[in-house]
Amino acid sequence: MTILIKNAQLIDGSSADILISGGIIKEIGASLSAGADARVIDARGALAFPGLVDLHVHLREPGFEYKETIATGTAAAAHGGYTHVCAMPNLNPVPDNVNSYNAINEIIERDAVIKVTQYAAITHALKSEELVNFKGLNEAGARLFTNDGVGVQTAGTMYRAMKEVAAVDGIMVAHTEDESLLFGGVMNAGPVAEAYDLPGILNSVESSQIARDIMLASDAGCHYHVCHVSTAESVEAIRLGKEMGVNVTAEVAPHHLILSDLDIDEDNGKWKMNPPLRSEVDRVALIEALLDGTIDCVATDHAPHGVDEKNQSMLKAPFGIVGSEQAFALMYSTFVDKGLMSLERLAEVMSYTPSEIFDLPKNVIEVGAAANLALFDIDHAFEIKAEDFLSKGKNTPFVGRTVFGDTILTVSDGKIVYSK
Repeated sequence: MTILIKNAQLIDGSSADILISGGIIKEIGASLSAGADARVIDARGALAFPGLVDLHVHLREPGFEYKETIATGTAAAAHGGYTHVCAMPNLNPVPDNVNSYNAINEIIERDAVIKVTQYAAITHALKSEELVNFKGLNEAGARLFTNDGVGVQTAGTMYRAMKEVAAVDGIMVAHTEDESLLFGGVMNAGPVAEAYDLPGILNSVESSQIARDIMLASDAGCHYHVCHVSTAESVEAIRLGKEMGVNVTAEVAPHHLILSDLDIDEDNGKWKMNPPLRSEVDRVALIEALLDGTIDCVATDHAPHGVDEKNQSMLKAPFGIVGSEQAFALMYSTFVDKGLMSLERLAEVMSYTPSEIFDLPKNVIEVGAAANLALFDIDHAFEIKAEDFLSKGKNTPFVGRTVFGDTILTVSDGKIVYSK
């Protein structure tokens, strides 16, 4: 398929046409032309951006298809400008063995509209102390291992797992949560939780395990990646780990950068996420850490749920919000449009760096590169509407917000996977 994108704006501010053929960017320049069989798209000044890469999504299949499927989840990601996502293993069955891991990849091969890298579990059934067969899973193609959704509770189990992951040149990816400190919490501990008479989640629930794991990763010689960092103390632990020379990387979700617990205006499940929205002090610390490189990248933690199960008190609703379809617009509008971040830095934290730290193919808009890119309208505001989502999940407090950066087109390996 040949695609000619006319009148696109590049990250450096220049205008150009982009010719794509055979999945490759063939030419970038002015007044390009193509054959009669080419699909010509007038970008009308929309921003051409490298395809986004998300290291943290929940596609829910198999086991929870009423929340999301690989087909709907990847369509949603494409709608958001993503061309590569990494899918978490809290599924049923859990990919804690070669057969279940291969079965999920068969569905991905059949139904995914963009590239998907599937995580394998660290322990059997995610919560046990019994380690998976890392060597066998690695031979089946797994390099990323996580128990996302729950923390590994025992230091000895985590250390042994890190040694195994290091032996197969894999990456240990951690949801950090000390369950002994949870005390039934459903939102950030503090005055807002007290005002709603809801049990709070301490910052140390997260930061204590990060500090533990950084020391373990140092001893094990393992690449350790921290999921959805949310507290100032976690940032300091990661910063110290990097200064010590530990191979530690970290991600932050848009909602933790943009919202704090002060934004919560009702006891409703749309505000319930794990980790929770933290204090304004934490939010500022996260922004500073992303800007100075302590936190490496942005990942959505896209976590769809059924409408009814989220539309209830935080005491009963499941944790999680959707994020794939509005992440770019939220990040652009909050940081780039307000002059807090450059377009190049946004490309780094949402595309280049995620690929680099997980050794995934890097998306670049250059002649000879694979055609993985998106067009975003950064000149016209639009309202985030649940009815526009391609995801089955509609659960996000960002519905109703006016932003810039609507997705016009997404191209993955030279194929149009989303078009407005």
